[in-house]
Amino acid sequence: MSVPLPVLFSRSLSAASKALKFPIVDDAAQELVRSSLTDLQTLSSRIAGLSLFSPNETVEDISTIDLIYLLVPYLLSEVHGRVRTTEREERISLLRQAQKDLESFLSHVENYEIVSEDERALYVQRPSAIVDPSKRRELKIRQYKKEKDLQARIETVRKRRSQILLTEDNPTEFDLIASLLPSSSSSKSSDNDDDDLDSGTEDIIREATLLLVRLFYGQSHSQLESLNQELELLLTAPPSPPQKPRPGEDQRGKGRTSDKDMWKLDAPRLNLGPDGKGPLMDSTGKPLRPFTILPGSSNAADRARFQAQVFGPGHSLPTMSIEEYLQIERERGKIVTGGGPASEAKPTSSEQLTLEAEMDGTSDGAEKEETKRQKDENWARFTDENPKGAGNTMNRG
Repeated sequence: MSVPLPVLFSRSLSAASKALKFPIVDDAAQELVRSSLTDLQTLSSRIAGLSLFSPNETVEDISTIDLIYLLVPYLLSEVHGRVRTTEREERISLLRQAQKDLESFLSHVENYEIVSEDERALYVQRPSAIVDPSKRRELKIRQYKKEKDLQARIETVRKRRSQILLTEDNPTEFDLIASLLPSSSSSKSSDNDDDDLDSGTEDIIREATLLLVRLFYGQSHSQLESLNQELELLLTAPPSPPQKPRPGEDQRGKGRTSDKDMWKLDAPRLNLGPDGKGPLMDSTGKPLRPFTILPGSSNAADRARFQAQVFGPGHSLPTMSIEEYLQIERERGKIVTGGGPASEAKPTSSEQLTLEAEMDGTSDGAEKEETKRQKDENWARFTDENPKGAGNTMNRG
């Protein structure tokens, strides 16, 4: 007995949602991704076999229960992008398959006219194709605002009927889609219509489904552009270098001296050229390897003569060491010393002179006292000859 479509779809969405909780390179995540991908591929084949969607129909002709299956190609591209690959050819194959899935989803949405002409024109424009930075930024802002508006409307629908949609704060896109699926008891196959849904519930689910389709329509255009750019890089990238064999991986080459060079990573050198290391240039004059231009004679005397000319009379040699230079600069007073807390706590020259002058009964104290007296007399004489403000000539004629 075949699994009902809602059950198969719900199982694939649950596996894809659980895979988001692990790093993409984790084995557990990859097992869930492969399980989801298998179910989605089976679901896509069964949808095609049942002919749920026809180009002769309009979106009004599609039942609410079947409308959710329009998102299967989009989800296939999402899951294909999460498959772990190690070889470039595998990644290219997955990208091309994801491209086909996205193009199929966009084609269905446009054929059923689910998005308006203005909305289609907004997303058809590629930001990378616009040269003007201001126009490119304006386009990205308009696309971002449109997506935020759709997300806000989806949130409004969720609040209107919380028992139909999720009550989580940050549901993933897989959880949102799974919340719109009918139960397995209400839909054994796609042949059933909307009889098991009341009119209010059906309207809410249909509105939420169409909003999700429009939201993913805009995201598909940006994802398709990213896929095209990644695919272009992979196709134009140079081939990967051959991996070096591990020691002891192949024992067949032991003792085969004649084939020794063929087991190396580097290509075998041909005994050509003036030094036996291969030609210096190709037929067009392009250098094939580094070389040094030397005079015709290669004896030791010429080498010694050229080496002696390296440091000739015009070469300036240092005349002093760095320590000697700094000592001379310090003696000239060009190096500032002091500062910091220690310098702040140290007494000034006037304060030091006052302290030394207070040493009564000593010859040094008497000498310092006389020095302080002369300094005070000179300062008093200077202040008498130069009264305060005498040197200020501002605003004077």
